[in-house]
Amino acid sequence: MPTVPESRKKPSTWQSMVDSNKALLVRKTGEDTAHWVEKARAAGIRNDGELRTWMRDGFGVTGYAQYAVSWEMFGYPEFMLRDADELMDGQYINHPHLRPIADAILAWASATEGVDIQMRKGYVSLHSPRRKFAQVTRTTNTAVDVTLRLEAPAEGRIETVKTRADDPFARRVRLTSTEHVDDRLLEILALALKQNS
Repeated sequence: MPTVPESRKKPSTWQSMVDSNKALLVRKTGEDTAHWVEKARAAGIRNDGELRTWMRDGFGVTGYAQYAVSWEMFGYPEFMLRDADELMDGQYINHPHLRPIADAILAWASATEGVDIQMRKGYVSLHSPRRKFAQVTRTTNTAVDVTLRLEAPAEGRIETVKTRADDPFARRVRLTSTEHVDDRLLEILALALKQNS
């Protein structure tokens, strides 16, 4: 396995999505989450479905901006309250032998300029400043998959993934050992990063 520089960046969790949704709400409406929660409570809103209909039909607020209000009113999903280490631990709790594979990829990501690491409940996504370019997922009891937004032929270690026609993540590299996190894998990740930057 190649040597990667010591980690420099802290992975982000769902908090970045929460903050983004709150900012979107303010941009769309000029009012913050607290304002909308108070307004919804005054209107007698009792559940998420009522809130979404009320915001959409009464104020034209849809999509992610609604989440900011819903989560404040009715609670955040439990996994969204976990920090990055807890999310990672949860993904590999029953498969500790695979955790070093993911850790090696994250070491590369954290030391690579222009890569943002976003922790999720069941996977880790890697983003360029422009968009997501890779996803690291424990997919079987014996493997971690790196799924890629990559324009490259499916040959050698790069495999084709069956996806929807509009899904750009149609390439994968399957890893069963830390030895697979080698120079070739890092070249593939760097190419995906470059293509999506």
